[in-house]
Amino acid sequence: MGRLTVEQAAREAGSGGRSATALNLSHRALSDVSCLSSFNNLERLDLGYNCLVTLESLSSCANLKWLSVIENKLVSLKGVEGLSKLQVLNAGKNKLTKMDEVTSLTSLGALILNDNNISSICKLDRLQQLNTLVLSRNPVFAIGNALTKAKSMKKLSLSHCQIEVIGSSLAGCVELKELRLSHNKISTIPTDLAKNVKILNLDLGNNLIERSSDLKVLSELHYLRNLNLQGNPVSEKDSLSKKVKKFVPTLRILNAKPLEATSKSDKSSRKEDPLSQAKDTNYHDPNEVGTKKKNKRNQSKQELKDPKEFEVQRISTGVTTSNPDKPEVLDLKERKKGKKEAKRKKSEELEHADNSNLKKKDDKSRAYDTSRKDKKEAKRKKLMDEEDIDDEGVDNTEMSFADLMFSKVDNPETKLKDSSTREAAPDAKFAGGLVIDHTKKRNKPKGIVTITDPAALKMFSKVPELGAGVLGLSGWDE
Repeated sequence: MGRLTVEQAAREAGSGGRSATALNLSHRALSDVSCLSSFNNLERLDLGYNCLVTLESLSSCANLKWLSVIENKLVSLKGVEGLSKLQVLNAGKNKLTKMDEVTSLTSLGALILNDNNISSICKLDRLQQLNTLVLSRNPVFAIGNALTKAKSMKKLSLSHCQIEVIGSSLAGCVELKELRLSHNKISTIPTDLAKNVKILNLDLGNNLIERSSDLKVLSELHYLRNLNLQGNPVSEKDSLSKKVKKFVPTLRILNAKPLEATSKSDKSSRKEDPLSQAKDTNYHDPNEVGTKKKNKRNQSKQELKDPKEFEVQRISTGVTTSNPDKPEVLDLKERKKGKKEAKRKKSEELEHADNSNLKKKDDKSRAYDTSRKDKKEAKRKKLMDEEDIDDEGVDNTEMSFADLMFSKVDNPETKLKDSSTREAAPDAKFAGGLVIDHTKKRNKPKGIVTITDPAALKMFSKVPELGAGVLGLSGWDE
């Protein structure tokens, strides 16, 4: 395209025309953009991947906040000095040899100048809001005092440069969180790096650091998470990860690998090192732990008086010690097995109890039935005895009929009450309206009148023939 015209720029701006605030003119092979001086409202401008050699035509774009001129043919940044509102400037991959023009950009927050020919860093004292500076792949030999007042600096990249010494050049960057200094000629880690206590990512790979003592300063970086020392002589030592972990307990990534993967050998060596075991309170000898557990189990078994009690406790609760405050819990499989066994035993106990209750009930029922049967049998025998009365009963000719039927009324022992309330003598029994005395006729009872009338005796002798025992009283009524 070469030269940019107003009409072309307005067409690219769309409906905004010359009042547009954003314009993308990248990849257009532009070499002249002087017409943009009439676009006073521009805030965002992308001129990347063109053929620009100067930026002087942009001096009138005072409202620019974001400018990208990456991969052009710029030999200087002349023209940006008046862009006081500029916050982001990306001029990487050009042919710049210096960067002095940016010292007046007081609002600048990010300055990207990678892949240029800049050999020195100008003082950036006025750039109080600068938080990102990328100068990688530039022939910078020293940082010097360019960043002594860069208190807002958070990201600094000086990789693939020619830096040999860091010294105290970064001591003022107290907010620094990411520092990239790989592929330089740095031979030592300065002690002043301890002032950058907020560093999270530190890349010192492919330098000349060889002394392990230099790693001590890392212990001051309490927030360090990612460290790269690969390509340094010190990284070839087997004890590197061990020492780094010792100095930086918060570290998560070492030489682009998770620290857990790199510290496996350290764990095995720690088991063999009594000194490290003593210092590491989290370390416990597995053999010692197993011995303690075994002793506790044996002690618990001894404390229990009955071994069966211990077994029931172990199976049902899954606890192998008698101390409930510090139980040793069995594994899940054994606990399940123990619970199942305890449940089975409980079921057997309940079944046994039910059987016992049933047996008791049966015994009680049988006893009741036996008692009832015995009573019936006794009653039957008694009735049989009464039916088979010989000379002692009704068939006894010595006992007069009057003794049976007409007892003297004035005798209190044989007095007959009302038919519904008649009482029997102690040795007598009611048989309807008849009182039968079962005692032998030894002595004639007092108060009993003996009837000797032959007619009565004749009547008495006929009673067995008419009656049917004590239950056959109808014959007596004839």
